[in-house]
Amino acid sequence: MATIRQGAAAELYQALVREGCERSGQRFEEMRESYLVFVLLRHQRDAHLLARTQALEWLHAQEQLGSVRADALRDVGDRCLLIAGLYPALAERRRVDTDYFIELGRGAYQGVAESSRAAYAALFEQLAASYRDLVRALRAIRGDHLRPLLSGRTAA
Repeated sequence: MATIRQGAAAELYQALVREGCERSGQRFEEMRESYLVFVLLRHQRDAHLLARTQALEWLHAQEQLGSVRADALRDVGDRCLLIAGLYPALAERRRVDTDYFIELGRGAYQGVAESSRAAYAALFEQLAASYRDLVRALRAIRGDHLRPLLSGRTAA
């Protein structure tokens, strides 16, 4: 079991992501590691994460244009990543396989890549291609030591 950590949320998440990579036998370059930390930070207080229907969110994103569309697809991809990696039991409760969330999220990231400019497109192309690796890293850090961070509380 991981030791209890103290520090800023970004530092804690970075340590957890590195631990997840190590446990899953992976090594992320700075871009993927940073993005995964960003996703955890951005959604740490998302009280509605598990209540949303991601397929409906994806459909809504498809109706948007430009950067609004890219941002909405990014949000779907991020949420699917968190669900597949940290909350796989949700898929079971909804009577779908975690691959449902993986493929929906990967496709959302691919949509961001296709509708964005150069550097942003390249980032999401890489994230889409390595989506399963990101999920494996999250699954490796899943557990009791992550719950306080996801609920907005830090261990003392």
